[in-house]
Amino acid sequence: MLNEKLKDFNIILASGSPRRHQFLKDLNIDFEVKLKPVEEIYPEHLKREEITDYLAKLKAEAFQNDLKPNDILITSDTIVWLHENAIGKPKDEDDAFEMISSLSNQTHDVITSICFTQQQQQKVVNTITSVTFKALTEEEIRYYINTYKPFDKAGAYGIQEWIGAIGITKIEGSYNNVVGLPTHLLYETLNSIAEG
Repeated sequence: MLNEKLKDFNIILASGSPRRHQFLKDLNIDFEVKLKPVEEIYPEHLKREEITDYLAKLKAEAFQNDLKPNDILITSDTIVWLHENAIGKPKDEDDAFEMISSLSNQTHDVITSICFTQQQQQKVVNTITSVTFKALTEEEIRYYINTYKPFDKAGAYGIQEWIGAIGITKIEGSYNNVVGLPTHLLYETLNSIAEG
């Protein structure tokens, strides 16, 4: 359906995330993956979706001179937001333990921005999902980190993994957003671009 509308476009996904790749496949979107290293540093005064909007656009900048007229570049960024602080990806096991411990018995926001860049225009959309964890024991947290090695995930957890199954008591908003990409927003925005 959407793929038919996008047949004149070349979709480029600038993400190494296997979860994001799978989502585009699940939506039956033909795409190619291109990666460029970007230092994910943002101005300190930014908050919440300002951070993810900024980083999603920053990731697109590296491709600016490479885009052809029919290209649509998709870049995105996700953070976990807790107590007025952004939590990114953990550096190591200790960092992951600290992160998950801070989320235990708390509600946090998962914020994702998706940036769609073409030669002549750019559009950024974002969404927020609220996630509540039960009180997690140290043993549960250690088991999860040692078994699942969640070092490529914002907040050091994957909702689709063991920790999500045993620890999450409430979620408000897009589940797929917490997994890695708000697919409803991706679909809607590509649809509107394809329809011009």
